[in-house]
Amino acid sequence: MIRVAIIGATGYTAYEAIQILLRHPYAEATYLTARGDKCGPVANIFPSLTDRLSLDLEPLDLGRLSERADVAFCCLPHKESMSVVPQLLDAGLKVVDLSADYRLHDVKLYESVYDVPHTDAGNLSNAAFGLPELFRDQIKGASLVANPGCYPTAASLALAPLLKEKLISSNDIVVNAVSGVSGAGRKPKQVFHFPEMNQNYFAYGVGTHRHQPEIEQILSDASGEPVEILFQPHVLNIDRGISESIYAKPTREISQASLNDLYQEVYADEPFVRLFTSPPLLKDVACTNFCDICPMVVKDKIVLFSNIDNLIKGASGQAIQNMNLVCELSETSGLL
Repeated sequence: MIRVAIIGATGYTAYEAIQILLRHPYAEATYLTARGDKCGPVANIFPSLTDRLSLDLEPLDLGRLSERADVAFCCLPHKESMSVVPQLLDAGLKVVDLSADYRLHDVKLYESVYDVPHTDAGNLSNAAFGLPELFRDQIKGASLVANPGCYPTAASLALAPLLKEKLISSNDIVVNAVSGVSGAGRKPKQVFHFPEMNQNYFAYGVGTHRHQPEIEQILSDASGEPVEILFQPHVLNIDRGISESIYAKPTREISQASLNDLYQEVYADEPFVRLFTSPPLLKDVACTNFCDICPMVVKDKIVLFSNIDNLIKGASGQAIQNMNLVCELSETSGLL
């Protein structure tokens, strides 16, 4: 049995990871950490875990951690994770980091986007990027996996087949995305207070969202050439889910039948990508690790629809998928 520690176990992603581990046949949560004021029975933070998980939230103790875990999910916020990950690796654990601290290859780009110095550049360059459908071979056996962002997961899985085949322009792509409120995390913020958010919908991060360079990096790596996109996120008054409508300019004429054949061929053996011939429903990916994609030819454009659950395929489910690969387990364990 793979023993799993969750570092920073009081947020939404930690809770979802615990839920999956409770049904995982080959892995279990064995060590949970939190700040001192949050320590105590995990059921005090997540009452639904009462009589299901008897672990306490504890302050991080590297000695105890190395004795009780084989793998660590680091669920700390961006900018905090890189101060802990080196210690986890030095303690001999495999690490899947759910923050953004190891996603961007370029240190200067990270520092520009997140406005802090990166303090662990050596591990940054060694981290495998944890999008299995595109980078599976790099993830297998890795010591450190950078779990992707939620928006980049949905966009990259939709666009990669077209960019690899040079079927769309690499600098004329628009990603129009909508997320549920849980994408903002569990920490209270006025804009997401119920009276503010209820019956509301708005754009944010116009031209500045941190996931744009991450999407461009993934697609550039996957296609072998520089990719530029226009990424515009929105938040909708639902708990969870991401729905993206993506618009791209074809480099040559392509029929709907040929487009369908391409996606069927690329994703035929991928257990977590489902293909549709009409725009999929966001409700159908809720609480699953699936990415539902529909590619369509519309006038002189290719339009892609891509849906995921931001907390599962966009975070904790994908982390479990990466752990399965790192530990040489069946990739679908605990997720289907």
